[in-house]
Amino acid sequence: MIWIVGMLVFWAAAWACNVWLANSAFSDKRAVRIAVPLIFGLTILVLWEGLVRGFGVSQVILPPPSQVISVFAASTDLLWIDFVQTVAKGALRGFMIGAFAAFVAAVLIDRSAFLTRGLLPIGNFVAALPIVGIAPILVNWFGFDWQSKAAVVVVMVFFPILVNTVQGLRETDAMQRDLMRTYAAGYLQTLFKLRLPAAMPFIFNGLKIATTLALIGAIVAEYFGSPTRGMGFRISTGVGSLSIDLVWAEIFVSALVGSAFYGAVAWIEKRVTFWHPSQRG
Repeated sequence: MIWIVGMLVFWAAAWACNVWLANSAFSDKRAVRIAVPLIFGLTILVLWEGLVRGFGVSQVILPPPSQVISVFAASTDLLWIDFVQTVAKGALRGFMIGAFAAFVAAVLIDRSAFLTRGLLPIGNFVAALPIVGIAPILVNWFGFDWQSKAAVVVVMVFFPILVNTVQGLRETDAMQRDLMRTYAAGYLQTLFKLRLPAAMPFIFNGLKIATTLALIGAIVAEYFGSPTRGMGFRISTGVGSLSIDLVWAEIFVSALVGSAFYGAVAWIEKRVTFWHPSQRG
């Protein structure tokens, strides 16, 4: 009973601290913006640890964070091998190929009414296909190594980037395009000097959505065939061998990588679209 009261007191104190920081006069400071989610996340970890140990939950069902951290520290070599296989080879390469293909397709669609009416509905159809149905087919086509995972990632990231890029290219109004024509600007000059800069916020929205989809696609694809390494492979075998602490360590790595990937794209966006109202202080 005492530990329950202690957990409640800790939760109330952390909540009050976060509310005070969020409503304080210096809430706009970068340190405060970082501290609020860190305190909230630390609170969840402490509660998780206390509840699991207090109720005596089996480690097979839910290991405490301290055990996950211990396994993480003891398995860094294994986790690094899985990271290279899943992220550096599969997710990142698939993301780059899918983003490039989507950008090229968006420019072609922008130039052709036929492709606008024909390719976009097909893209919508492909985007609605379940990944668990596509992944085993692509594994059979491209083999068990990173190529099949990259192919799954391409399928997942292509449509979000395509739709956002097409929408962004249509963001400029008729008066702006007419002004470019009065300056005798051709299509490429108008594209690079007017339409692409206006489309950048939309393009980056698609890229940020694709960062999380890329990692999910690569991990799921490894469930259907992979060499004896990879985050998805390790999660699958870890669940089968009841090594749930290792599974959580892999989940922790994927969460860190996904957050870092999203943050990197957001950082680039802030510097490319510094002129946009959403980026102004």
